[in-house]
Amino acid sequence: MRRRLPSKWHLVLAPMSLVTLLPFVWLVLSSVMTQAELNRFPPPILPDGIDLGGYRTVMERSDFPRWFLNSVLVSGAIVAAQVVLCSMAGYAFARIRFIGSRLTLVLIIATALIPFQLTVIPTFLMFSQAGLVDTLGALIIPQLSSSVGIYLMTSFFQSFPKELEEAARIDGCSRVALFFRVVLPVAKPALAALAVITFITAWNDLFWPLVVINSEANYTVQAGLTTFQGQHRADWPAIMAGTVLTTLPVLAVFLFGQRRFVQALTGAVKG
Repeated sequence: MRRRLPSKWHLVLAPMSLVTLLPFVWLVLSSVMTQAELNRFPPPILPDGIDLGGYRTVMERSDFPRWFLNSVLVSGAIVAAQVVLCSMAGYAFARIRFIGSRLTLVLIIATALIPFQLTVIPTFLMFSQAGLVDTLGALIIPQLSSSVGIYLMTSFFQSFPKELEEAARIDGCSRVALFFRVVLPVAKPALAALAVITFITAWNDLFWPLVVINSEANYTVQAGLTTFQGQHRADWPAIMAGTVLTTLPVLAVFLFGQRRFVQALTGAVKG
């Protein structure tokens, strides 16, 4: 059997993929270096030995397990809310015609162009008056839905074959039952893509937690890592070790949903 040679695109993409992995590889290597090694200029590429002091500092001298649990709770709640709300809104915009539906969709998508920094002060004032400052609810509520998620689900449902819906309606299926029994099972690729994007965004959020959270007990992992860096000194081994531990869930989620994610981006729909 003749061996298949890699295409020219593989020859180009393979070195590029290795380049993108280099920062993560150096991050893992630097997490087992000592403070003296990381303070060298230029810093070494390979450690002189394996030092787990940074990991011990993260796990024993900080509340990292609590921060990790907070991030899991916040990210999980946001993913669940966006999967439900964005899919329902996307289906409504794709299939239900009402007065101003297209204008409403355009306005919702346009909100993605507004920087979050412009809305921080009024959002913080609203949460302060509601008594939600320094709570995990203050991290969840602003991200219960997103314009990007609504647009992604709307685009997917617009390419969804109407024949399946018409057949279900002929069999006496109501609109609600049609959505949950017919549409959502076929929309798994789009839902997986939305879940992956939402999880990565929520997990890596740093700006809003630093604004609205005051106590370390309610920190997420991203906000908690800032406690290892002071005004005059930074504990780089602990920062690198914490960053490695923080990156692992993101890699796991992306690798788990990679196939569905690619299907959603390519518009693949399978019955």
